[in-house]
Amino acid sequence: MTINESAWTGMVPVDDTALYVSDTGGHGRPVVYLNGAYADQSHWRRVISDLGSDYRHITYDERARGRSKRSLDYSFEACIRDVDAVLKARGVDRALLVGWSYGGILAWHWADRNPDRALGVVTVDAFPVGLTGEAGHERIRKLFRRMRLLFPIASRLGLAARMTADQHADVNIELNEIAAVSAPVLDRLTCPVRFVLATGDSLGSQDGEMEQGRAVLDPILA
Repeated sequence: MTINESAWTGMVPVDDTALYVSDTGGHGRPVVYLNGAYADQSHWRRVISDLGSDYRHITYDERARGRSKRSLDYSFEACIRDVDAVLKARGVDRALLVGWSYGGILAWHWADRNPDRALGVVTVDAFPVGLTGEAGHERIRKLFRRMRLLFPIASRLGLAARMTADQHADVNIELNEIAAVSAPVLDRLTCPVRFVLATGDSLGSQDGEMEQGRAVLDPILA
């Protein structure tokens, strides 16, 4: 892909941190890519290359991911504010949101709050279901504590955040609670929404839980 002369990369300040943002520029429709919970923007490179210069591609690393700075706030609400901060910094009022997993659920909620600004949502393997309650929370905490020694390496590969095991778990627990009550949010969306679904289980899921989660979308799509 040929990068437009107005392409830009840099840090965008927000709250107590700063986000590393990349913007290909150009006059195409703005597309903002929202990463998985612990991923960085590098995972979108192939998608951006395939779509080419017909779109203006804006990617960024969430707090403590990739090249972005750490923060005292890794909440879902902070991530909503980060979307607003990136759009404002790049002078974009209306955009198409493409979100993977955590980013997909974030896209639903941002579009729900900003119906006049969301051109559409493409959500990749995200659905309104989650592990909730004390048993679910404890299972999540155990998973991330078992993985704690891998985080320093995984963060360099764009697969983990520069957070403690408990902070990783807190992000995941909050997301599961929000996802579980997000069906009404999807029902309210007025912009076009497209779902891209994977198959099989993901890290930490078991016994076909991911397929059961995907099946929750059937009545919503109907």
